[in-house]
Amino acid sequence: MTEKPITVTAQQCERSAGGLHDFYSEGDYWWQNPNDPNGPYIQRDGQSNPNNFVAHRKAMIRFSQIIGTLASAYMLTKDEKYVKKAFEHLNAWFIDEKTYMNPSLLYAQAIKGKVTGRGTGLIDMIQMMEVAQGVLVMQNAKVVNKQDLGKVKDWFSKYLVWVNSHPYGIEERDAKNNHGTCWVMQVASFAKLTGNQEMLDYCKNRFKTVLMPNQIEKDGSFPLELKRTKPYGYSLFNLDAMTTVCHVLSDEKESLWDFALEDSRTLKKGVEFLYPFVENKATWKSSQDVMYWNEWPVAQPFLIFGYQKYKEKAWLDTWKKLEHFPKNDEVIRNLPIRNPLIWVF
Repeated sequence: MTEKPITVTAQQCERSAGGLHDFYSEGDYWWQNPNDPNGPYIQRDGQSNPNNFVAHRKAMIRFSQIIGTLASAYMLTKDEKYVKKAFEHLNAWFIDEKTYMNPSLLYAQAIKGKVTGRGTGLIDMIQMMEVAQGVLVMQNAKVVNKQDLGKVKDWFSKYLVWVNSHPYGIEERDAKNNHGTCWVMQVASFAKLTGNQEMLDYCKNRFKTVLMPNQIEKDGSFPLELKRTKPYGYSLFNLDAMTTVCHVLSDEKESLWDFALEDSRTLKKGVEFLYPFVENKATWKSSQDVMYWNEWPVAQPFLIFGYQKYKEKAWLDTWKKLEHFPKNDEVIRNLPIRNPLIWVF
C-alpha cells in the first residue's frame, strides 16, 4: 500500500533502440565476447549474463506482484482501498502520458551487435498476466473509474493486435517449445480480460492442434524441454504454462483438462509425469540443469491447478510445503503465477 509506481520510463539503457516508453530487455544467454569486447555478443545457452539490462523486466515483475497482491487483498477483505491503490499503478503503466508503456515488445531480448529485439522477447510479457487477471477480479468494485478501466482494457486490446500481426509475434506463436506455449498463455489471459472471444477460440484450437500434439509425449514428458541445458527447470516452466492455458481457457461449455488426443495423451499425464520429480527431485532421471538446479522446485502452479481439477491431495500437500515466495530473480521470472487466489476464485 505504500509502494509508488515504477514503469519503463524510470530507467533507460543506452543500448536500447527504442524510446522512453518502450520496454527493453536483453537476451539472457548472450555475453560479451572476450576476444572482441566491443563486438557482437556470443551465446552461452542456459547461462544468464548478470550484466544485462533487466530494469524494465524487474519493474514489470514488481508491477505484477503489486497488482496480484492488491487484488488478492481485495478478494479477501472486500475493502476497496486496495482497488484504489491498484489503479494508481495501472494508471501509471497504461494511461499517464508521462509514464505509460507502449503496447508492444519491439525491443525485448535484444542482442548487442546482432538484433534490436526478437520474437523470443515476447516471453517477458507473461509478467503482465497477473496484472490482467487482477483487473478482471477488481473491475466491478464501486471505486473503479469506468473510463480508466476502458483505457486499461484498450491497452491490452492494442497489444493483442500487435502480437497477432507483427513478425515477432508470429515468430513467437510458431515456436515449438515453451515459447509457443507462453504465447498462447499470455494471449488467452489478455483475451479473457478484454472479452475477445475470437482470440479465446483461437487459443483453444491452438492448444488442441499445436501445443498438445507437438510438445507432450505419451509418458507425459516434454521432449523439447528435456533437450535443453536446463531440462528440469524448463519442464516445470512449460507444464506451469500448459496448465495455466488449460485453466484460463476452460469454461462451462468445455474443459480442456478433459481433452485427449487420439492416442490418449492428456495434460493430466504431464502432471503425473513431473509430480514425482517435484515431490522428490533426487529421482530426476535426466541431466541436472546447468544453472539454478538447487533453486527448483518451488510452489509450482501446475500443482494447484491440477488439484483444483482432479482433487489429488498429494499434489496439494506438496504445493503447500514448497517455497511460495522465492528470492532468486531467475525463479521469480519463471513463476508468473504468484497469487493463486485471483485465478481459482
